[in-house]
Amino acid sequence: MRNTRALAVAGAAVAALGLSAPAAVAWETPSNITALPSVIARGGQLTITVDGCRNGGTATSNAFAPTRLSPVHHAGKGNEGDRGGSGNNEAGRGGSGNETARGTATINNDARPGSYDITVTCDGRTLTKPQAFTVLGGVRGGIGGSTTTGATPTDVAIGGGLVAAAVVGGGVFWMRRRAERRI
Repeated sequence: MRNTRALAVAGAAVAALGLSAPAAVAWETPSNITALPSVIARGGQLTITVDGCRNGGTATSNAFAPTRLSPVHHAGKGNEGDRGGSGNNEAGRGGSGNETARGTATINNDARPGSYDITVTCDGRTLTKPQAFTVLGGVRGGIGGSTTTGATPTDVAIGGGLVAAAVVGGGVFWMRRRAERRI
């Protein structure tokens, strides 16, 4: 009898832990932070979505100013929950519709190219997603490159030399073939 009670208590404890674990893990993984687009140019707008952030919060990064995250309300049809009035019934539907927050950040014009982290503070908790998005380099106007990498003046000189050699070699070949036909 004593073993049965101990086993029942242990089973109840494991069940309670099992039911609470998904809620705890839902916030503790950086995959809950999504930045779209994942590759962006300076001055572009980045949409940040955070799951498990019921009341909204703040997103920060070295590439943009602190950005406010607002709760996203999912209604059954359309966006009635955002308009007030009939939206009061939504809170009684399990609450899963208010666990996402979203915000839009503008990438600084002086942000350096590379990968950036996003740190989110929500309901007194902080979570960082490493390398959440990448900032591209600026446009080199007049040269035709869209990033800081590409053909250098040395590459252009080598390519031009190879084209010139091909033209001269083709001309010599054509002249020799032409001379052979005359004889």
